[in-house]
Amino acid sequence: MRVFISADIEGITGVTRWEETQYGGQGYAEACMQMTKETAAACKAAQDLGYDVVVKDGHEDAVNIDMNGMPRGVEMIRGWRCSPAAMMGGLDDSFQAAIYIGYHAPEGSDGSPLAHTVEHGWFNWIRINDCLASEFTINALWAAAYKVPSVFISGDKCICEQAKNICDGIITVATKEGTGNSTWNMHPMDVLDSIYAGVQEALNEGHSLINLENEYKMDICFKEHQRARAASWYPGTTLINPTTVSYTAKDPIELITAKMFMTEI
Repeated sequence: MRVFISADIEGITGVTRWEETQYGGQGYAEACMQMTKETAAACKAAQDLGYDVVVKDGHEDAVNIDMNGMPRGVEMIRGWRCSPAAMMGGLDDSFQAAIYIGYHAPEGSDGSPLAHTVEHGWFNWIRINDCLASEFTINALWAAAYKVPSVFISGDKCICEQAKNICDGIITVATKEGTGNSTWNMHPMDVLDSIYAGVQEALNEGHSLINLENEYKMDICFKEHQRARAASWYPGTTLINPTTVSYTAKDPIELITAKMFMTEI
């Protein structure tokens, strides 16, 4: 049995300012340390139930987690695999569950001072089938395309609530709640205990897959009209207005592949 863990940093408890998420920034080392601990708690919970664990570091250049802080036996994917999978790079249909650590509110929401989707400086929002999309939305769809259920997520309260609307029965741990430029955080040690218990609960329960739709319409509102114009050249994409493009795909893999090419210009 195998579990895939995708880890980010903006939803880790205590992380509040952009500087804490950036190499060389004040508080970055401490944020990475807590990211490592929260990910390790999820790994230990899965291993104690007999699962093999693969972790994908999913923040910035994807080299934030200290491998020496992982339980022995955990396999780690560092860096980017240069594919549409991005934060889910390495996942395939051999996994029985997907787990998300340190996830955060999407661009266009007010659930975190660090709310963003993929690139904070690029987008005003991304919508999929007319619903505000987060990185979790995109990654859970990618997992579902490989018939892997998304069973657990930790991060800010906003993303936990959104995840419940996307995946029936998903277990969540809200590490903090964002208001304006502030976060109200759980104690770091309490978060570790909650993640361990939550992952065990999630893996002990049966979970159904996301019901895949017949088609997926993605609307992307860029902050700069130049990026929208460039994205509109991707085959099948329509320029709706100077900053917004629209694309419709038959399945999540086609959709997310299109997103990669439209947003990597």
